[in-house]
Amino acid sequence: MTRNNILFLTACVLIISIFYVGFSNAADKGRPYYEETGQMLWDIKTEEKIIAITFDDGPHPKYTGEILDILAKYDAKATFFVIGENAEKHPELVLREYSEGHELANHTYTHPFKTSVKKLEKELKKTNNIIYSITGFYPVLYRPVGGQYNDNMINAAAKNGYKVVMWSWHQDTEDWKRPGVKRIVNKVLKSTEPGDVILFHDGGGNRAQTIKALEEILPELQKQGYKFVTISELIDSGNQEVKN
Repeated sequence: MTRNNILFLTACVLIISIFYVGFSNAADKGRPYYEETGQMLWDIKTEEKIIAITFDDGPHPKYTGEILDILAKYDAKATFFVIGENAEKHPELVLREYSEGHELANHTYTHPFKTSVKKLEKELKKTNNIIYSITGFYPVLYRPVGGQYNDNMINAAAKNGYKVVMWSWHQDTEDWKRPGVKRIVNKVLKSTEPGDVILFHDGGGNRAQTIKALEEILPELQKQGYKFVTISELIDSGNQEVKN
């Protein structure tokens, strides 16, 4: 083998190694690892009939208020993952959420699907400051935009005092696609289990189907004996062992 070939192969190995290290640092270690470290939550294992309803992308000037009315009707508490720039536009809705006993959480400031860790930290801080200025409360929960994350993002969130909250894999209603009220209702009712975290949206588009679906879902689950709690209440329910 010639000296040039050796140098070429050495350079290739070095480049591959650098790429691998960089990729590994940004990879996803997987759900079991994150749950074991307590950095992330999908749902919990419990026999108690409690579930957490969550809403992303609000507040919305029309739909958030209507959702709050329905939640109040059934004495249901929820967790709202707030977008900072929407909170700035509609502080009265953020204050109403907080005043009515719902939990406020961070969903970034501009809802970017791709971002760097540095920009993410700035977005989280800005949104938290906005929510605090409205309510006097600093959120400690954060949900990644689109559920997209990597190790670096999770580490940054943890470093800044956040717990990352996803949702039960079988409880993504995909209501943002507007699949039809019946499909949203069936998705939830056919798969609800104690300890679930259910994903809805109160902003980001027309949420009329979400509202109509909630009007069917809440009373039916209530008849089944379920209680609707916030994420923090779910975590503190007494059995924090995550589902396998």
